[in-house]
Amino acid sequence: MTRRIVLTGTPGTGKTTVSELVAERTGLDVVHLNDEIRDERLYTERDAERDSLVADVEAITEWLGEWDGIVESHLSHLLDADVAVVLRCHPEELERRLRDRGESEAKARENAESEALDVVLSEAVDRFGTEAVYEIDTTDRSPDAVADDVVAAVEGETDPRAGTVNFIDYL
Repeated sequence: MTRRIVLTGTPGTGKTTVSELVAERTGLDVVHLNDEIRDERLYTERDAERDSLVADVEAITEWLGEWDGIVESHLSHLLDADVAVVLRCHPEELERRLRDRGESEAKARENAESEALDVVLSEAVDRFGTEAVYEIDTTDRSPDAVADDVVAAVEGETDPRAGTVNFIDYL
């Protein structure tokens, strides 16, 4: 049985760490899409102002082919999949995490505001509907605990849920 899971969320929510734990527990392969976008040149241009690459979703889709497993990235919800897991984190904590890993104040703030406005969650729900989206709050939780929730979602042991996390107070 093919299982295609996208693990998405604003940068800093814990996708990379959690995806590795989920892969270990489920035996599913994981693709760290941001690395592949860079390494395989799956982008159309470099956004100098944001110091980021503009992903070419068509090229990514072609490169992935008939994939199976987990694709993790803040962009993975733009791909076709069976299930979308959206990791969330309180914007204040998210800003701290991003600054701790060397992001600029402006980039950390932009991502925190995006998180407060549910940007990635909204895009995932628009694409997959509420019946295939699992929203998981990572704030103040260990990667192991978050991975447990993701495994439960992937294995169908929990019902989909979206719109349960609210960070609008940050704004």
